[in-house]
Amino acid sequence: MASRRQHRPDPGPLETDDVVIIGIGTAAWAVGLVVLLGLRLTGTVEVRDWWLGMCGYGIALGLYGMHYARRRHLAIARDAALGIAPRS
Repeated sequence: MASRRQHRPDPGPLETDDVVIIGIGTAAWAVGLVVLLGLRLTGTVEVRDWWLGMCGYGIALGLYGMHYARRRHLAIARDAALGIAPRS
């Protein structure tokens, strides 16, 4: 049996500043790296090497993500100025 409810159109996408969001995550990885390095230098806690590696990878991926988000934002703005419809 078919539903008799009317279907509303999907809402448009939310506009967010992805660079800021990615930057906050990258900063959190950097804080984690500084804390772990401090703990390792003082010798209060045994800090495993892979913990430091994970923080380094998080920072590297965050920086790449910020670069990617900036380029994506510029490409969307360029396409909008040229009147090119966004891809779905």
